[in-house]
Amino acid sequence: MFDLKWIRDHPAKFDAALARRGLSARAEEILNLDRRWRDSRTGLQELQRRRNTASKEIGQAIQSGDSAKAAALKAEVAGLKDRLPQLESEVQGLERAIEAVLESLPNRPLAEVPDGVGEADNRLERQWGKPRSFDFEPRQHFELGAVLGSMDFEAAAKLSGSRFAVLTGGVARLHRALAQFMLDLHTREHGYLEVNSPVLVREEPLYGSGQLPKFAEDLFRTTADYWLIPTAEVTLTNLPAGSILDEAVLPQRYAAHTLCFRSEAGAAGKDTRGMLRQHQFEKVELVSIAHPDRSEEEHRRMTVCAETVLQRLDLTYRVMLLCTGDMGFGARKTYDLEVWLPGQRSYREISSCSNCGEFQALRMKTRMRPAEGRGLRPVHSLNGSGVAVGRALIAVMENYQQADGSITIPEVLRPYLHGEEMLRPHA
Repeated sequence: MFDLKWIRDHPAKFDAALARRGLSARAEEILNLDRRWRDSRTGLQELQRRRNTASKEIGQAIQSGDSAKAAALKAEVAGLKDRLPQLESEVQGLERAIEAVLESLPNRPLAEVPDGVGEADNRLERQWGKPRSFDFEPRQHFELGAVLGSMDFEAAAKLSGSRFAVLTGGVARLHRALAQFMLDLHTREHGYLEVNSPVLVREEPLYGSGQLPKFAEDLFRTTADYWLIPTAEVTLTNLPAGSILDEAVLPQRYAAHTLCFRSEAGAAGKDTRGMLRQHQFEKVELVSIAHPDRSEEEHRRMTVCAETVLQRLDLTYRVMLLCTGDMGFGARKTYDLEVWLPGQRSYREISSCSNCGEFQALRMKTRMRPAEGRGLRPVHSLNGSGVAVGRALIAVMENYQQADGSITIPEVLRPYLHGEEMLRPHA
């Protein structure tokens, strides 16, 4: 969402930001609606004032015995009462029209975000590690899962259809260990507060985080009008929704391990084999509610926290600064972490860390009270995967595979697996 006053003051900058996102100018349309809304609201307020004044004058006319004046005033008030609902409806309709436009538009990118239309235009920021070399042809994760006998897509299809997986035995234990390791790292070393939050939510949190109304088709909805979260960003970001936070309590940092659900409506034909793109998956999500003057510092910190997961697992990765055309709807700047998958011979996204600025806070009505000075300011919100558990499982399996299909367990995960060092076929 956008601050309407800012658009009034900076229409050219607003349109320039939309152009960087590949969208046409909208400032004139928005400001025309805004002028009509303000004119209608002024007219409504004037009618309301006149109604109140005339009502008082009726009593005065009656007291003075001027029945003719009282009758005329009563007729005027009756006419005003007939006109007020129409004008109130007009004001409300214009408010909804302005909101409908504003809520459909993506966040403004920061100046340092590269312009572009897709992932080919993203900018490499840094790289960590070197891809492992193998003296055999490395398998993809689903091939390894078949060798291990612990990853069953046919059984999942019988239960739920495509884009689901059943994990058993050692692979299931490894998946669980990864989530526990990430939570411990972020809460014990990085200072995030662990949260166990719902996966079923009402519309308001999805609207506040920018998922609704634009991305309704990407979500799952129950018959009881609950929505399944696509990420714990939805719940964690909305924890302070509607609040006024003192500057002293910022930043607030949250971490949660949850199930996530996505319909993958726009992903037909993409990554149909294996676990890369699932309807149900797990993530350890990081969210920060930050001081508006320090959110870029918090963004860099969050990205490093996510990187630490991959470094501790000794997984080769690179950090990409996303271009304007590849950045998410609510983000003003995003770093993607892409991990090397030897089975695919390519880097694949395993985490996105985004600074949303005030975009979500304006939707959620979450503000900050400065320690000095007057006035309230919208907080800034940030979110990132710390990291996607299923994709981390894929990366570990492919990077730590042996020629016979066994998987060496990274040292940092062994304490979570009672010292187990190797996953062997049918473990």
